[in-house]
Amino acid sequence: MSEVASISRYGKTEPFGLQVARGQVAWHSVVHVFGYNPDVDSGSEETVWTAGGLLSHPESATVMKVSSTSANDTSAGTGARTVYILGTNGTGGYTSETVTLNGQTAVDTVHAYFSIERITVLTVGSGGANAGNINIGVGVVTAGVPATIYGQIATGENNSLMGHWTCPTGYTGYMVSGSISSGTESGSNYITGRLKLRGADDIVRTAAIVTAANTAASFEFDYPVKIEAGECVTATVVTTANNEAVSSYFQILLVKNSGD
Repeated sequence: MSEVASISRYGKTEPFGLQVARGQVAWHSVVHVFGYNPDVDSGSEETVWTAGGLLSHPESATVMKVSSTSANDTSAGTGARTVYILGTNGTGGYTSETVTLNGQTAVDTVHAYFSIERITVLTVGSGGANAGNINIGVGVVTAGVPATIYGQIATGENNSLMGHWTCPTGYTGYMVSGSISSGTESGSNYITGRLKLRGADDIVRTAAIVTAANTAASFEFDYPVKIEAGECVTATVVTTANNEAVSSYFQILLVKNSGD
């Protein structure tokens, strides 16, 4: 089937965002960051990601261990067979690789990572999805779970859901919109959500704070929030009740710096 030509080729215009998504604007791309935490407990601040607790970075770029909690996530298994990893390296630039899984046995990454930005299942067996939690981290691995987790694909998702993003070296990010949502059912329970920015000075500052109960709090930035290379943005929540499900979303325009 032939491709449909853009109306902009006939002297008309399309929305800028659509042009970026179509790859028609040089040095510009869009980044969608989805986060989900199915079980936040009362009083403890947690990152909006499936592994629970607070997501952190290692002190320096390090080789990671990749493993699954299921023996079916292996090179010839019924679950996930290979995964794609995107992260930042010791100089802050993007680095990536494809890893063939070996069930609960850890496989070392080829590259050293300072942050894990995204993990995606590339190939699967008859099950069509990862059979267990696929973890990336360091330390002793027990039943597919490393001592410290830096990235995760939750069972059946085929994609990481981490409410965290780091701007790579040579680029500037502009957060256009975002949201934090709560699945609380009782009117007396609520979440306090924060968008946090970690600057080049390694100080983490609250950029926005909202409260929500069984609803979504959305951020629309007519003047986008600028995120410099090396800075990162994270969604965190604190709840007033146990076992709360929360989610987050960032939409970021990533622009390559001139001359880099």
